[in-house]
Amino acid sequence: MSITALNLPLPDPLPEDVQVLFDKCTAKLGLIPHVLVAYAHRPEKLRAFSLMYNDLMLGPSGLTKLEREMIAVAVSARNSCWYCQVAHGAQVRQLSGSPELGEALAMNWRVADLDDRQRAMLEFSLKMTENSSAITEADRDALRAEGFNDEDIWDIASVAAFFNMSNRHASAVAMKPNPEYHAMARG
Repeated sequence: MSITALNLPLPDPLPEDVQVLFDKCTAKLGLIPHVLVAYAHRPEKLRAFSLMYNDLMLGPSGLTKLEREMIAVAVSARNSCWYCQVAHGAQVRQLSGSPELGEALAMNWRVADLDDRQRAMLEFSLKMTENSSAITEADRDALRAEGFNDEDIWDIASVAAFFNMSNRHASAVAMKPNPEYHAMARG
């Protein structure tokens, strides 16, 4: 199965650090995410992508890992990015223990069982996705009113921006999600 619409051969042999990354993914996840395989045709791009992703999604933040994944799914749904809706929807299901939450975020986040903090976070992320130049101090103040500080607001904007870029890239090359993601954390 081709993972993108493009024919991009991997280096042979893979650079040692790329092989180590793939081995870690296989050991931890039981798969190598197709996005990493796609980027691996240019190892320097894979390294940059992985560093940014790991920093935003796994690094220190006032946002929980679940909140960051929620942003990923809601933004990806708005952008109709099949790859990210499936892959990050699986992460939402795993982290939340709720198959319903992952589905609601992908289909219509407004029907999801969210608290006011999460709703404000997603409102901001989606406004940024649709029309980032329309963001005003009132939008940032709405986040502050829900307990987000300025570092958190930076992180919300960074995660949303990353997935807007990533979604567009994945959609442009018709990236296919790993089939395993569909069954993950469904109950």
